[in-house]
Amino acid sequence: MTQSVKVSTLKIKERNLGWKLIIPTILIIAALIIYPVIYNIYLSFYDVSISPGKPNVFVGFQNYVDVLTDSDFWISFSKTLAFTLLTVVGSILVGLVVALMMNRKFIGRTLVRAMLLLPYITPLIAIVFAWRYVFLPIDGPLIRLLSTIGIVDPGVDLINNPNNAFWVVTIFNIWRNFPFVYLMILSRLQSISKTLYEAAEIDGANAWQKFRSITLPELYFVIGSVALLRGIWNFYKFDEVYLMSKFAGTLPLYIYEKAFLGVPEQGVAAAIATILFVGMMALIGFYVKKVLKW
Repeated sequence: MTQSVKVSTLKIKERNLGWKLIIPTILIIAALIIYPVIYNIYLSFYDVSISPGKPNVFVGFQNYVDVLTDSDFWISFSKTLAFTLLTVVGSILVGLVVALMMNRKFIGRTLVRAMLLLPYITPLIAIVFAWRYVFLPIDGPLIRLLSTIGIVDPGVDLINNPNNAFWVVTIFNIWRNFPFVYLMILSRLQSISKTLYEAAEIDGANAWQKFRSITLPELYFVIGSVALLRGIWNFYKFDEVYLMSKFAGTLPLYIYEKAFLGVPEQGVAAAIATILFVGMMALIGFYVKKVLKW
């Protein structure tokens, strides 16, 4: 009886210690994530005043009606979907190819592996200015090269042209973020048992058959998880897009313009953010259940 009481008391102490250890984390998450989300939902039902002393005006669902009937919102939404799809697929394909190459032994492999991470670990502002210099309309190396071979007209401004800015930002994002995908895939490739490939070779399988029957199934969960993470990050991507070009037309830029430029409509911007939050949560739930099968 005494022994059982001691065990019960020890379990209670362990449980209390566990709560004491995680409470600071819970408070930080609540302060930095949960509260801003709830406050954003609250603002979405108001005509937010930016004048000191003037109260917000409750408008109900009018902000949501204005958003869903705004053609500019749907154009930005379609561009954001295209941007997310292209960048996720592009970074995964490039990362997969590079990871397969880096999984082979060759002289200087360690150095090359390290250098491939530079686009991802270099400060964003530094590489943005480097890319903007490359795309300069007159003196940019890329524009000079393309105009020399007759692909574009001399002096064309690809970054500040709304028709081209989207593609420049998309290519930049793939180049910037493929090292993350490459690193995740490479770490999984190195854990695949060599005996699987040896058995396939004994059965007469060629390189493509080994890749299709062994490598891809082993990478399925990693690629699926990376696609989910990159999809979430890129759907809300603002810093890279804004610094590279303000004319890309994606939704984060549209929300920023609504909230802070011209005549600020922060209630409408909050409604857009709420719609995206609810939609993204639904897509994540569907993806996790159907693709990752959790």
